[in-house]
Amino acid sequence: MKYARIATDDGPVAGRYEDGVVHTDDGVYEVDTEAAFLPPCEPSALYCVGRNYAATLDQMAYERPDEPAFFIKPPASLVGHEDPIPYPGFSDEVTYAGELAAVIDESCRNLSEDEVPEVVRGYTILNDMDALDQEGRTARKAFDASGPLGPWIETAVDPTDIDMHTDVAGERRQEANTERMLFNPYEIISFLSQRFTFRPGDVISFGSPANPGLVEPGDTVEITYDGVGTLRNTVVDSSERETLPLE
Repeated sequence: MKYARIATDDGPVAGRYEDGVVHTDDGVYEVDTEAAFLPPCEPSALYCVGRNYAATLDQMAYERPDEPAFFIKPPASLVGHEDPIPYPGFSDEVTYAGELAAVIDESCRNLSEDEVPEVVRGYTILNDMDALDQEGRTARKAFDASGPLGPWIETAVDPTDIDMHTDVAGERRQEANTERMLFNPYEIISFLSQRFTFRPGDVISFGSPANPGLVEPGDTVEITYDGVGTLRNTVVDSSERETLPLE
């Protein structure tokens, strides 16, 4: 089942998504005509793992980590499916990363790997935007609109064996399968739960395969995970940051 959040004239609503329609307790809404996608959850934080594919280690000349290497994006980094991504005005070297992400369903901590499926609402897609010319992971990865998320949460998928690909301006840039992860999603969620108390709606992403090339204003980034969906956003001029909502 697909679970989506949408913006309507009546405010944000959430429900089951099927064939372009979101079914809620109060009625049905057609996406694109009566509503637009919002990020599919409202996390207190996005916990992001990097360096989780061997090809990425080779590309960036990183050493293989002994445990998951992670950083945190704030809620201000979120935008939804089809929302614009304002190019950060402080950077000249911005890239993308097509990542599978889990959404937590209940408050929890100290999980074993076997307990992880019980607390995961489902899986969605994150584009982990990265300003490579900035110092430190927070400066590089935690800016406004650096975390496009969506388009929905898929509740019925095996995260350990999913084909994915990313196209930028119509060019295939990434292609891999989640079985190539160094640490699988259950290992990562268990590991992070020993350090953080998760809240409902929190997001955990699992890293990206090698992602050659940069993005420029005008480029559309399309990230597909089979069985989950396609997240699509277009990079726009930095001046468009002023159009982002303040709430």
